[in-house]
This record gives sequence, C-alpha cells and structure tokens, in this order.
Amino acid sequence: MGWQAKLRLDYSVEAQRCVARHVHEGPLRVLKALYPEGDRVCHHVLVHPPSGLVGGDELQINLHLQAGAHALITTPGATRFYGSDGLTAQQHVQAHVAEDATLEWLPLEALAYNRCQAHNQAVFHLAHGSRLIAWDVTALGLPHANQPFVQGQFQQHLEIAGTWLERGLIDAKDQRLLHSPLGLNGHTCVSTLVFAQGHAMADTLREQVVAMARELCESHPLRWQSG
Repeated sequence: MGWQAKLRLDYSVEAQRCVARHVHEGPLRVLKALYPEGDRVCHHVLVHPPSGLVGGDELQINLHLQAGAHALITTPGATRFYGSDGLTAQQHVQAHVAEDATLEWLPLEALAYNRCQAHNQAVFHLAHGSRLIAWDVTALGLPHANQPFVQGQFQQHLEIAGTWLERGLIDAKDQRLLHSPLGLNGHTCVSTLVFAQGHAMADTLREQVVAMARELCESHPLRWQSG
C-alpha cells in the first residue's frame, strides 16, 4: 500500500485580495501564498515531501476558485513517477473555476522513470466567463543519465469537462509511437498548452492569440522537428 494523499484548495476574493484556504491529508502540502503580481493573483507552490510517486501512491488535488478569484499554481520540481513492480502510481487533479475566475495551472514536468506504471489526470470544470491556461509536460526517462524509458507505461488524461479531451497511453514497447515521424520521432519530451474560456471567445481575441502562438513557434529553434 502506497501513500494516499489529498489536498483541497479554495480561493476567494476578500477586500480585493485573492485569499486561499486549504485542507490536506497525507504528505501533500502547499507553501505560503505569494503575491508577486499584486493582491489579486495568488501564487501557490505544491509540494509532495516524498519527492516522487511509487507504485500504489495516489495523490488527489481538488481546486475550487470562487467568482473573481485568480490563482497560479506550480511545483518546485518535476512530479516523478518512479519504477514499479506492477502497481500504478496515480495523480488526479480536479479544478472547478467559477464565473469570472482565472486559473493558471503550470506545474513543472511529469517525469516518467523507466519501469514506471503511471496515470496522470487533470480535469477542469469551467463556468461561464471563467478563464484557464494550463500545460501538461511529460519527460520520458533520463536518457542523458543512461536511464532511458524502455519499460513501463504512462497514461495521460487532460480534459476540459464537456468541451475537450486529450488522453493517451505511452507504452515504452510501442516503437511506432516513440520513433515514427508521425509519433514522437525519437524525442523524449511531449507537451500540451491549453488556453480556454468558459464562453465563446471573440474573433478578434482568438486571432490575436493564434497570431502570438504562431510567432513564438516560428521563432523557436525546434520549429521544424516533429514529435
């Protein structure tokens, strides 16, 4: 039996300041709230003192942003899914973002060690008028430390409830997925960035966002590489 840990974070606006309250069970914590952007945006760093997940571990993170709240949540380092003898290590994130609230879910990468059995899930529930920017970054193994990802499975699930779903299984034995030009093409890191609203986006804003994204991609040194 592994670690079973839960963390609930509630964000609300009081006297024009975004404040947070939290309840936790097990080895899952949040550091002191920070306000580098001013009182309206609460920055939080999630920490898992065991520094990684092994088979049988399960982390449950529940986020609730009330109307007008704005939270940025990150981690101090990678979420490490270590090798397993068969049991699955799991992380489940559920976020509820109320009207006119904004969530920035920006953890550092999930690191899939060789022989891991992992399930990494994040589901976002967006109310009308809410906003979300989130990313999911997965690194496979430690190839530069002679610890490549050659055994194990990593299951991903990224969802905006009722609107969008991306999920997949990365199996270390699936050579077509890992090495095909239509797959990862030999790369060991894959990521997804999402910007969404709880209502239809104005055409002008959509065009501006797409233009900025294309400009950033076209200036990146890896722009011509697939995977």
